[in-house]
Amino acid sequence: MTKRQRDENLMIVVAAEQYASKYNLPTSRAFAVFRENGINSLIRKRYNALHTQPLDESFYFADDILKRNSIKA
Repeated sequence: MTKRQRDENLMIVVAAEQYASKYNLPTSRAFAVFRENGINSLIRKRYNALHTQPLDESFYFADDILKRNSIKA
């Protein structure tokens, strides 16, 4: 696994954990919501921009996408 892949995974984990915390969900449900809605791949595609921001930005990015698409956990 490359450093970039580890960083991408970390961004996804942080975003899912914060999403679960914000919406009072089990972390496994947050990961399922991310997977079902393509959030993991979106975070990976936006790595070049997101890795220059604070780690919390991956959560705000994911939450914004899900809100815009009216996704409910």
